[in-house]
Amino acid sequence: MDDALTKLRALCLALPEVTEKVSHGEPAWFVRKRLFVSFADHHHDDRVAFWCAAPPGAQEAMVDDVRYFRPPYVGHRGWLGVYLDTAQDWDELAEVVQDAFRTVAPQKLVAQLPQR
Repeated sequence: MDDALTKLRALCLALPEVTEKVSHGEPAWFVRKRLFVSFADHHHDDRVAFWCAAPPGAQEAMVDDVRYFRPPYVGHRGWLGVYLDTAQDWDELAEVVQDAFRTVAPQKLVAQLPQR
């Protein structure tokens, strides 16, 4: 899963003012001290995944328990879990990461992202 972590890291660090640090024993990405993506390796179910902030309604629309799931601890706040040990479309995951960033970042930084 080193390849998945490398790809996830690149997606996160490409965003404005993002920093990486270890949180709860795993790599995590922050924008101005606000967590928006957290890597989750072997967390309760021996699956490799990441958890991320998500806009309202995204969790309900995307959870399929194959690629996307409701993560423990933060799922009740609308966060989305994304399995990385199954086939994934990395262009789609780039959008998921950008949505997570948009959910927590200040509007000044969100405005620096390309419009959809």
